[in-house]
Amino acid sequence: MNEWLMQHEMSIRLSAFFGILILMGLWEIVAPCRPLRISKTLRWLNNLGIVLLNNLVLRWLFPIASVGLALLAEQEQWGVLNQIDLPIWLSIIISVVLLDGMIYLQHVMFHALPLLWRLHRMHHADLDYDVTTGARFHPIEMILSLLIKFAVIMVLGPPAVAVLLFEVILNGMAMFNHSNITLPVKIDRWLRYLIVTPDMHRVHHSVISYEADSNFGFNLSLWDRVFGTYQAQPIEGHQGMQIGLHQFREPKYLTLPWLLILPFLGQITEYVINRHKGDG
Repeated sequence: MNEWLMQHEMSIRLSAFFGILILMGLWEIVAPCRPLRISKTLRWLNNLGIVLLNNLVLRWLFPIASVGLALLAEQEQWGVLNQIDLPIWLSIIISVVLLDGMIYLQHVMFHALPLLWRLHRMHHADLDYDVTTGARFHPIEMILSLLIKFAVIMVLGPPAVAVLLFEVILNGMAMFNHSNITLPVKIDRWLRYLIVTPDMHRVHHSVISYEADSNFGFNLSLWDRVFGTYQAQPIEGHQGMQIGLHQFREPKYLTLPWLLILPFLGQITEYVINRHKGDG
C-alpha cells in the first residue's frame, strides 16, 4: 500500500486538483453567486501562476513531502498514533480531524500575529472571490505551513494514506468553499453543520475586519462553532459585501510580481486580531 501511494501520489493530487478546478469553474459559469468585478483572465492567470510557482518551490525545497514524512514516521515509529494499536480506519479518521484542527489554529495564528499576517494578507487581497482564490497563497506562507504540518506529523504519527487523503480533501474543499457559486439556502444551511460552504467562508473575505476575523475553517465547520469564531452571514449580505483589503484596491496588486512583494509593502494597520480600527 505504501509503495503504491508513493508511485501514484502525484497523479492523485493532480487529478483531484484539475478535476475540482474544472467542475467548480463550470459551476461558477452556470450558477454564479456574485458578478465578478475584475477581469477573470487577469485573476486566473496570476492566481494559477502563483499555484504553479508554489508547487515548484515546495517540490525543490522539500522533495520528501508530507506523505513521505508520514511513511518515515511509521517506519521509525515516531508519533502518538504509531505507539497505539488502533484499527487503520480509526487512525485515519482521527488523523484527518486533528490535521484539520491544526489548519484552523494555524489560520487563526496567521491573522493574530502581524508578521504572519503580512504573508497571509496576499490571500485576502483578491478583489473577487472564486475557485482560484482558494489556491492563492504566498510562497513563504506555503513553506511555513508545510513546516508546521511536518511538525504535527512527527508528533501525531498519522498513517500516510490519511495524510494524502487529508491534503486532497483540504485542497478540494478550499476550492469548493472559495467558489463563486449559488447553493440553495436550505442545502447551505444543512451542509454548514458539517463542512464550510462558500457562503460561510465568503464572510471571512470581507473588508470589514470583524467579519474577516471569523469563519477560519477550510474543511470542517465545527472548529469555528467550538471556538466562537462563527458568523452566519455578512452584515451587508452576499451581494452587497465588499471583498478584499482596503489598502490594495488597484488591479495591479493582482499581478504575479505584486503578489510576491505584497507582504513587504506598507505597515500593518488592519485585520490583525485584537488590533481592529473601526471597520478595518
